[in-house]
Amino acid sequence: MTDHYAALGLGSDATLADIKKAFRQKASLYHPDKNTAEAAPARFRAVQAAYEVLSDDTRRKAYDDNRRRNLLDSPIDTAREIWQTYINQVLQETTP
Repeated sequence: MTDHYAALGLGSDATLADIKKAFRQKASLYHPDKNTAEAAPARFRAVQAAYEVLSDDTRRKAYDDNRRRNLLDSPIDTAREIWQTYINQVLQETTP
């Protein structure tokens, strides 16, 4: 799974303004017209893809939900949340 936040050099708590700023900086840095490095076009495409996902509220929410399910954000917090939900469901089923 591609980490769009890492492509822009941001954390998952980034605001839309942070995303736009990082996109402009990274796009300028990796643009094939300005950067002749062999990896520049691929990095530029990754930055574009990250911006397309993270700048759209619906797509970002879906990406964040999928990211959480894959335990990329915080494995311990996500595992704790999963177990708490499971235990609460079990307790509700066994409580008369």
